[in-house]
Amino acid sequence: MDNIKDDLYFVTKIKEDLAFILKHMENVDSEELRKNEILQDSMLFRLIQISENAKKISQEFKDKRKDIPWTALYGLRNRIVHDYGNVDLEIVYTTLKDDLPELLEMMGD
Repeated sequence: MDNIKDDLYFVTKIKEDLAFILKHMENVDSEELRKNEILQDSMLFRLIQISENAKKISQEFKDKRKDIPWTALYGLRNRIVHDYGNVDLEIVYTTLKDDLPELLEMMGD
């Protein structure tokens, strides 16, 4: 059984996480995100996963997809992991609602 972890594998994982986030944030406002610790943890975990998987994509792929904000993806993980107790949920909310639909579109089919 092959478990090849190539660019396609990591891009697919990112797209799955993005789709999960969009589905579960569809009717959520910033107040609900702030109050719902389970939802917060889930969304932050998915953002971390997106960042981790983005780091594993080859430079060749990234060079072909310069429209994707790779550096921002890496930085988001670092801010969440290293400053977890002080994450600004308004920024996270805006990222989840405004930036990630565009990112999913950028990732393509």
